[in-house]
Amino acid sequence: MKIKSKIKILTILLSISIASSAQELLPTSTTGKIVKHTYYTLSYSEKDEQAEWVFYILTSEMLNGKQKRTNDFRQDTLITSISAQPLDYKHSGYDLGHLCPAQDMKLNKTSMSESFLISNMSPQKPSFNRGIWKKLEAKVRKWAITEGRIYVLTGGVLTSNKGKIGVDSVSIPKYFYKIIYDPNGKGKMIALLLPNEKGRNPLQTYMVSVDSVESLTGIDFFPELPDSIENRLESKKDVYGWTFNK
Repeated sequence: MKIKSKIKILTILLSISIASSAQELLPTSTTGKIVKHTYYTLSYSEKDEQAEWVFYILTSEMLNGKQKRTNDFRQDTLITSISAQPLDYKHSGYDLGHLCPAQDMKLNKTSMSESFLISNMSPQKPSFNRGIWKKLEAKVRKWAITEGRIYVLTGGVLTSNKGKIGVDSVSIPKYFYKIIYDPNGKGKMIALLLPNEKGRNPLQTYMVSVDSVESLTGIDFFPELPDSIENRLESKKDVYGWTFNK
């Protein structure tokens, strides 16, 4: 068997493993509209025309992929109520802000293409999307490389919005969150909550407890974890084990 064929088979097997593992710790959905793609799962809010959360597993293998960015922004055909569209963002003053970043989805053509579905986008101020949010995305990738495998949850806080854009009335979140769970060892978890505006402070200043994000969103993020682990990890605002230095 040729080396290229072996690599292709291993990539497919990795894809199947990631997809199946990602279903183990899904959050609750306040909308009941859970959509499962190959490399991430989301809960879609029709009234906000975006995901209330996107959940995926990030591994060092995924980050070592060579797939180039495609920029093929398009509607998500798995949203039965018809998702928002790229036109909603045109001349709005807001970026098509990725929830699951394209840089996290370099494994293959499918993963990269899925990252540009509009259901994976949310209106973000350019100074936020290209500034503090971009820094946080890069930091999460470094944690994935260090730990080898982490669970990532991200979305806008749709209970607190700044208005709407586009003909489909896409909500503009006031805040965005990321929650990272590292299952290695005794396990650790971190949550960050950032206002949708230019960030002027170090990343660690945006740390909050997971419980506080659950209170804001009405979502239970890791309901399948044993209660003893969930309560221990979600109640604290703890930087222990997470490096923020450059």
